[in-house]
Amino acid sequence: MFLKHRYGVFKLINLKSDIFKDKSVCITGGTGSFGKKFVNYLLKNTNVKKVLIFSRDENKQYHLRLELNDKRVKFIIGDIRDREKVNFCLNGVDYIFHAAALKHVPTCENFPLEAVKTNIIGTENVIDGAIKNNVKKLIVLSTDKAAYPINAMGCSKMMMEKLIVSRSLETNNKTVICAVRYGNVLYSRGSILPLFIQQAKKNIPLTITDISMTRFLMRLDDAVNLILYSLKNGKSGDLFIYKAKSAKIVNLAKAVFKIIGKKEKIKIIGTRGGEKNHETLVTSEELTRSESHKNFWRIKPEFFLDKQYYFIKKLRKIKNISPFTSENATELNISEICKMLKNTDEVKRALTE
Repeated sequence: MFLKHRYGVFKLINLKSDIFKDKSVCITGGTGSFGKKFVNYLLKNTNVKKVLIFSRDENKQYHLRLELNDKRVKFIIGDIRDREKVNFCLNGVDYIFHAAALKHVPTCENFPLEAVKTNIIGTENVIDGAIKNNVKKLIVLSTDKAAYPINAMGCSKMMMEKLIVSRSLETNNKTVICAVRYGNVLYSRGSILPLFIQQAKKNIPLTITDISMTRFLMRLDDAVNLILYSLKNGKSGDLFIYKAKSAKIVNLAKAVFKIIGKKEKIKIIGTRGGEKNHETLVTSEELTRSESHKNFWRIKPEFFLDKQYYFIKKLRKIKNISPFTSENATELNISEICKMLKNTDEVKRALTE
């Protein structure tokens, strides 16, 4: 299967057979950036029977319903904090892709308990609903901020990942539960790019917190491939991570000016609370139990909850491995960033509005 890619032709992960044929799929937070991309992939490239979009925003659901105009797509208004509604929604579902979350760092810093309710308790509700309804596989979307977290959003996502490992230890659980972790997706909700483009179009300075700051960048196409790879290869407790490239935020700002065709205006405003200069995608500790799969890492679960484990298994040795960060990853230059932006549909639309 192929999609038109911003660098030419984008090759999707080969699932060998149509794993979605006659299957029902649920996407929580399905009106978000990933959800819209993935539901379009399912409708155009598979023989999926039904796609359930479970989310809170009726306006986004209304517009997506008009945009898709496909009888296979069903929309359900609800919140993952509502255990009963989640359980009701998942009846008859084969695969779940859990993307619903609070994702803005400042919001979670100001209201950390809300991050707990959605990102931790909400995910527990989805896991419970999946198990009760005998869902075949649940894939949970996580973020680089879950690795060495310093903010409330990252901490809540880290705990979400811990839930996945914990629930995967249940021997009577037939649902495969695994996760994927990636960095900033171009023009997704919570990313800096929409603000940069808005500021540049208004000819006002682009606000940057620190001149040395770096971030991972990836395309929605890459996010879809990561999901497909985890669907094909994931076992309970697994965490799959895309080997992303990174960029200096100041170079991203310069690339925005370049594609818009305006003179550079940048203002350094200082680091915000809960903000890192560089993100970590894979920790040193995770790399000691990782498998390298070309464009991805598979992080096998650490079964630390089994007290007998250390008495019957040989302990692994701690290795001196550096974490994979946006500072030591392959860095995109301004020209490469421009190429990514010019071929991103969301950016194209923003530039013409």
